[in-house]
Parts: sequence; structure tokens; C-alpha cells
Amino acid sequence: MSTSEKMGTGSEPTGANHGKTAAGEVPVPIFSPDNWEQVATAARTVLGDSISEFIAACRRGPQPESQLIAVLHEVQGRFGYLGESQLDAVAQLLQVPAAKVAGVASFYHFFRLKPRGRFIINVCLGTACYVKGADRVAQKLIDELGITWGETSSDGIFTLEAARCLGTCGLAPVLMVGEQVHANVTPDEVPIILEKYLKVAREER
Repeated sequence: MSTSEKMGTGSEPTGANHGKTAAGEVPVPIFSPDNWEQVATAARTVLGDSISEFIAACRRGPQPESQLIAVLHEVQGRFGYLGESQLDAVAQLLQVPAAKVAGVASFYHFFRLKPRGRFIINVCLGTACYVKGADRVAQKLIDELGITWGETSSDGIFTLEAARCLGTCGLAPVLMVGEQVHANVTPDEVPIILEKYLKVAREER
């Protein structure tokens, strides 16, 4: 087993960098016995001071590996998702094998491994909405955006998610874009709704 795969006891990391990251992410250098300070500095740059300090506090406590999920929640709260560079940085600073960090991140459904869109679309698929045509509204969204549940459009503007109930059964079928509720939606209204938010996104740019 290589040095980079062993559990460290002091200044030696145990995460192994994947050697590549998604577009726009800052890579953490690959560890070697002689460059730990460089690796640690790069990892802290990726995660920022507050998360790096949180990890350092975890390292000072008993069984720091048990704090992995808490650390990943902090990272996702800061960045909105868990990218490869963030996962590698966590592995280095928490001194947990990179394979374990990636495994935990991919196992739990509440962690996101890809960026979310500017606007999150939640389609209610509860009984009241479904019997009034929510399935047709959902299919229209899938067709228009070219994505399915949990995915983000190629332009990074929309993420499509399903909800069991949005608590607005009297307005069925319902979808939400961000915090905005759209009631009594028909499939024909979907392109109009999307265009409204596309316009906002264009103006922001």
C-alpha cells in the first residue's frame, strides 16, 4: 500500500488526488512525501478558511474520520455541490482515503456531485397534482430541457427535481421555480414559464 493510501498520524495525508477535475475546478496537487505543505496549502485554497478550520478542529478531536459526513455537509453548504477538487481537498486535510470520501459522497442521496442550476424546478407529483395532469407537465419539462430528474440543463440554468407534495393541492397541478409557485400549469404553459426565467438569466449575465 502506498504512502498516500495509509491513514496519516500527523502531517502525512491519506487522500489521493484523482489527477483530473471538472471544468472550472482547481486541482489539488498529487501528494508525494516531499510536498505535503504544498498539497495542504492547495487544499485549504480550494475549501476556504472556514471549512479548513472546521476540518482542523475535527482532526484535533477523537476519531476525526467519523466527522466526514459533517465536513461534506459544510462543503456542500458552501459550494452547492461536491466537486472532485473539493472531495480531494477534504481527503487531504481530514486525512481520510480519497476512495472513502468519494464513496460516502456518492452513497448518500442528499449529497450532490454536480452543480445545480441557477433555477431549481420542483414538479409536484403528489396525488392531487398527478390526477390533474402533473405527469404531462413533467414530460413537457423533460422534453423542453433535454434532461430528466436530478439533472441540470447544459446551459446551467435549470435543475429538474420531483416533489411528493408542495402543500398547494388546491392549485394543482403545481410546480415551483425557486420560491415562486406556478399553479394550474398546463403543458402548453411550460415553454412560457421557462422563457421567463431564461430572460432573467440572460439579464444577469
